[in-house]
Amino acid sequence: MTATTAHGQLDPDVAALVAAGDPWPAVAAAAAEAKLGNDAVVLDVGDAISVTDHFVITNGASGRQVKAIVNEIEFQLKLAGGPVPVRIEGLDSTEWVLMDYATFVVHVFSSDARAYYQLERLWKDCKELDWRKNLPEYPTLAVAATDEEE
Repeated sequence: MTATTAHGQLDPDVAALVAAGDPWPAVAAAAAEAKLGNDAVVLDVGDAISVTDHFVITNGASGRQVKAIVNEIEFQLKLAGGPVPVRIEGLDSTEWVLMDYATFVVHVFSSDARAYYQLERLWKDCKELDWRKNLPEYPTLAVAATDEEE
């Protein structure tokens, strides 16, 4: 993943997912990781609850980073022609920010709040989407080691 994006440009991983036709929750997860969101997960909760289809869950290391992740998700989805949030809650505390896009909900936690609430455990019976499957491939450690030996 890229750590930063140039102002006004679509993140390369976000662009790859949009080009592949991936669903918006996957694009949101990529946008979160573009701002160093940790371990973004996309859960298909549509069969378990009727109010939304997917949860995107990620966290930041600090309140400032949580806000940066929220802003990046909103910005990258807008640049990609995606949906805008119906509402955003929790920006004042930055412990748990909820971005409601109607068909999916993004949960951006602080590290401590994510560990405390454990949404992945609560929704463990829901299928996790492999949102990284259409990302550009990166060199593996084995390839890097081979290059060093030459």
